[in-house]
Amino acid sequence: MTRTAQLGLIGQSVWLDNITRDLLDGGKLKHYIEDLSVTGLTSNPSIYDKAIGGSSSYNEQIEGLAAGGTDTETIFFELAIDDLRRAADMFLPVHKATNGVDGFVSLEVSPLLANDARTTASEAARLYALAGRPNFFIKIPGTTAGLEAIEETVFAGVPVNVTLLFSTDQYLAAAEAYTRAIERRIEAGLDPYVASVASVFVSRWDGPLAGELPEDLRLKLGIAMSHKTYGAYRALLESDRWQRLLNKGARPQRLLWASTGTKDKTASDVLYIETLEAPLTVNTMPEETLLAFADHGNITTDREGKLVAGVDAANDELLARFGAHGVDIDALGRQLQEQGVASFEAAWKSLLARIEKAAAAVAAG
Repeated sequence: MTRTAQLGLIGQSVWLDNITRDLLDGGKLKHYIEDLSVTGLTSNPSIYDKAIGGSSSYNEQIEGLAAGGTDTETIFFELAIDDLRRAADMFLPVHKATNGVDGFVSLEVSPLLANDARTTASEAARLYALAGRPNFFIKIPGTTAGLEAIEETVFAGVPVNVTLLFSTDQYLAAAEAYTRAIERRIEAGLDPYVASVASVFVSRWDGPLAGELPEDLRLKLGIAMSHKTYGAYRALLESDRWQRLLNKGARPQRLLWASTGTKDKTASDVLYIETLEAPLTVNTMPEETLLAFADHGNITTDREGKLVAGVDAANDELLARFGAHGVDIDALGRQLQEQGVASFEAAWKSLLARIEKAAAAVAAG
């Protein structure tokens, strides 16, 4: 049995944090699904900026759409939805076999809408309808405005991947928005199940602190925060509130580990996989991390998933040590979310500029 299949045995879904047309055309995604137990994938503006910039596979479609007068943003969504529909169809057997729990792909709304709740919700509904696939997540950031959009989008029956969550408080705010939407659907007599994942970013916690902490704290904040969030997640699922919702046919929003590639090249390339093996979760991995774990990852959690969660005293003590060394965890979490929004905005602008340049070449020709 492969190492990635063993993650499935403990209840963790393995997703790919990448999508390119070459991945689809060359058969790699098919290989990952069949041989490495990959059951879903995620995309974001940075991934598509690299995908379109690093391949000629999109040129013909860009040229055709540009020649027809299609605007730049619409061209991008045409390209991305074409790719993601193909991927969604490949994951449809998983989606059906898990009764709609797994087998999803994700497309993000424009990051420029991060502070516009009404337009975000409207755009999420439009993109989901345009995609025309049941196993299609629309990604919405867990910003203040995003939380409002998440509630309205889920209430409307659109599956949501909440992105750019860092702290436990940010996760709980996103979970509250999802829960309120499900409660509203039940009150309105609607289907109580709308799929969702809450994407908690892991490795970015450790970047700003590189070189500033004692060696025994190096690369441990992202893991400690994730363990704390997992504890909050399991406590929420075991609450009376969620037990009542389960009785009415609802299913919980799943916790997803994002940004799990190791950025410090002196550390293990599977650090954030081996330390976050846990049931009722998803780990979306960059391609090189997926291949590294398949090659030499170590399964440390048994099938009952005995992850040391945030309620564990040792983890609380570890987090307290960061505070003692001057790390304001709450402030850092807010900073990381703001930086994440800015990073996706920059990638979005780069992506559209890339497409606009190609479209301009067509017009000039």
